[in-house]
Amino acid sequence: MITDPLFYLAAIPAILIVGISKGGFGGGLGLLAVPLMSLVVSPAQAAAIMLPILCLMDLVGLWSFRGHGDRNLIRVLIPAALVGIIIGALSFRYLSDQHLKFIVGGIAVLFTLNYWLRPTRREPRQPSIGRGSFWGVVTGFTSFSVHAGGPPLNIYLLPLRLDKSVYIGTTIIMFAAINYLKLIPYAVLGQFTSDNLATAAVLALLAPVGVRMGYWMHHRISEVWFYRICFVLLFLTGSKLLYDAAFA
Repeated sequence: MITDPLFYLAAIPAILIVGISKGGFGGGLGLLAVPLMSLVVSPAQAAAIMLPILCLMDLVGLWSFRGHGDRNLIRVLIPAALVGIIIGALSFRYLSDQHLKFIVGGIAVLFTLNYWLRPTRREPRQPSIGRGSFWGVVTGFTSFSVHAGGPPLNIYLLPLRLDKSVYIGTTIIMFAAINYLKLIPYAVLGQFTSDNLATAAVLALLAPVGVRMGYWMHHRISEVWFYRICFVLLFLTGSKLLYDAAFA
């Protein structure tokens, strides 16, 4: 397993933040883990370590928000995401560490700028099979590559103005399906080495802690400051990865 203290200095807060986000704030910051961990290890290894942990988080989240979620949205999004996962698996061999850092950093920075600069939409948008299918494919691809499916999914879901618990329940069901589907191609591509699995097993102890913390915060703490701090951190790490990719 990984023994570098700097890795755990990045991985531990990343996993707790992702767990809190999944358990109480819709999981939009699930993409934070890979950028932070990629400061120490390669993006591909960071993604492989995170996947079993995300699967465990999904089980806790499904139990916490059981009975919530919009079935009509899920029926469109999950099949589309499967197409995106297949595209990601077929293109995986052609992406270098620099490519992945550029993708991760670009998604992180653009998602943060979109969060900060987008105007507030007053009227909720109606669901669309076309938009849902497109963003579902993008969600599957980015989720497979670097566990960054949150931004494209949020681009589609947030304008719908769903009830907070329904929104979180929908995202949890969506990413639970995606993450468990990803286990097959990740195994076929040889991502689950003994080192990666051993490291994931140690870090997995934090998964239920983070999700339950998020569930507790969902009912008691304003999400405003939580997201403000996390998005600043996300912007900084994304910028660092873009710098590394540009000058590698």
